[in-house]
Amino acid sequence: MNLSELKVLLRQNADRLFRIQLPGGTSVPVSFHVTEVGRVQKTFLDCGGTLRETIACQLQVWVGEDYDHRIETGKMASILEKAKAYLPDESIPVEVEYEDKVISQYTIEGHELTTEAVVLLLAHKHTECLAPELCGLPPLPGKWKEKSPSSESCCGPKGCC
Repeated sequence: MNLSELKVLLRQNADRLFRIQLPGGTSVPVSFHVTEVGRVQKTFLDCGGTLRETIACQLQVWVGEDYDHRIETGKMASILEKAKAYLPDESIPVEVEYEDKVISQYTIEGHELTTEAVVLLLAHKHTECLAPELCGLPPLPGKWKEKSPSSESCCGPKGCC
């Protein structure tokens, strides 16, 4: 889900509660806080020697000891609106960072509307080879923005680390 889609969903359901469901069906406790709204930019060199860049909006979710805390979708929409100055491109994906023994980052796979809440459905993030042609793998769908193409691999004669 991108930032624009999330904002529309929240505004259209401003009177409902805001909930998060982890992969596997368990839910983040309803007393969670959104402690950060961040613009996360990653510039990196893949194993084929191509410079790449990703940008995402990351929501950090934390569960404190104030068990009566609840967040509504209207409040979440206003939090995202305050971040507009450093999140001007609303086509970027939204990710959720949550700690349950370890800190994990999730993508938003979809949502569910209940009579009382908007529930974000999270999915695991995965790693992948970004130079499949050099590794003899089938090509990836065009999801990476190349910053500076390189015809030489940084990882040796076969091209793949």
